Amino acid sequence: MSLVVLLVEDDADTRELLGRALRRAGHECIEAADGAEALSRARAARHLDVVVSDLVLGNDDRGGLRLIESLRQEGISANTICVTAFADVDRVKTALNQGVRYFMEKPFRANELLDAVARLGPSSQQGGRAMDAIFERAGLTDKERSVAKYLLEGLSSTEIAAREHNSPKTIRQHVSEVYSKCQVSSRAQFFRLIYLGRGPKAE
Repeated sequence: MSLVVLLVEDDADTRELLGRALRRAGHECIEAADGAEALSRARAARHLDVVVSDLVLGNDDRGGLRLIESLRQEGISANTICVTAFADVDRVKTALNQGVRYFMEKPFRANELLDAVARLGPSSQQGGRAMDAIFERAGLTDKERSVAKYLLEGLSSTEIAAREHNSPKTIRQHVSEVYSKCQVSSRAQFFRLIYLGRGPKAE
């Protein structure tokens, strides 16, 4: 399937390499070096299927997040892939709240990006199915699945407790079970498992 991809990367060599890989795979790739250029090109594009943006653009460590917010304000709702050097919980929480569908952790190969883009094509629901498959393999109960999804939205145990009408202590117990069954030991590892397709990794 040929998709229209907006690629936002401030490193020229990386942008050229990834752009070339996307075009070889049959996609139309619109390249931009920063948020302002990306927003301008997005406005001019007839359509966007997927946006791929680094979270850090130039000297702005939240440049990608600001771009995503601007795109949403413009009514551009393309599926978004965020590239990050590490799973920073605060920035990941903000990105999730802005509708980011997939995270890629540096370094990665061009083929990994192509796979992620294919998963987020307009008719694809593989991201949600992949998450459900992980929950199924881990043997999570319905309650644990609900708690796990709140964790992925970046909510604290206290916030989850309010939504689930439980005590924070009870929610913390569910969180411990989720981590144990998924074989991770922290929220950052849980993010990596779900969104980067990687298991436990040393903090």
